[in-house]
Amino acid sequence: MISIRDLYKSFGGNEVLMGVNLDVFYMENVVVLGRSGSGKSVLIKIICGLLYQDKGNVNVLGKEVNRLNDSELRELRLQVGFSFQNSALYDSMTVRENLDFPLARNARNLTRKERTREIESVLDDVGLLQTIDQMPSELSGGQRKRIGVARTLILRQKIIAYDEPTSGLDPITSMEINNLINLVRQKFNTTSIIITHDLTCAKSTGDRVAMLFDGKFIKQGTFAEVFSSDDERIHNFYKYNFVNQ
Repeated sequence: MISIRDLYKSFGGNEVLMGVNLDVFYMENVVVLGRSGSGKSVLIKIICGLLYQDKGNVNVLGKEVNRLNDSELRELRLQVGFSFQNSALYDSMTVRENLDFPLARNARNLTRKERTREIESVLDDVGLLQTIDQMPSELSGGQRKRIGVARTLILRQKIIAYDEPTSGLDPITSMEINNLINLVRQKFNTTSIIITHDLTCAKSTGDRVAMLFDGKFIKQGTFAEVFSSDDERIHNFYKYNFVNQ
């Protein structure tokens, strides 16, 4: 579903990604784990075509992302959802309107009644049907995260990129979001790349973990395989985080 080879990205003199390689397979949840500022979010923005690499190849659903024209890139983005860290909801729109906006633009064959049915269905999937006519300002942080996921699901996208899905949430709400990520994969057959520095999120959602440090993946494998490494950098990352054993 995603294949990355020898990926480099710099901003001025700041080298962010330095030779990254990664494969993500069908219906796999891959966690990219690393400290804040390690380049995790830059990586998924390149995957989604929001940024372009300096060198290397990024292949998503069989297409070289940086070689696509505007029309082809729009088509690809209809299949790749991006769940933003801050949920990126429109504050002036109700939940219903936030979900209807991408449907009305991209599924023009649907009637208003059919769009309403889709909106209600996806809100029910994330457990928030009762919020349909509320404003984002009336929702909790966890609810806004769930609505952000629902807006991604509304177009039935094949790949979902989650950017820090549990950031700023309390432990109970974080657990609910982790469970939702797993439920989405199971119900919608999605392939996911999950960007986080939260070890509990990584352990709960990841089939595979890729540890990013100084612009390179220094270890990939299951959560247990990565954190059984004798690499001091990985030990130090673990030591300053909390995770249930």
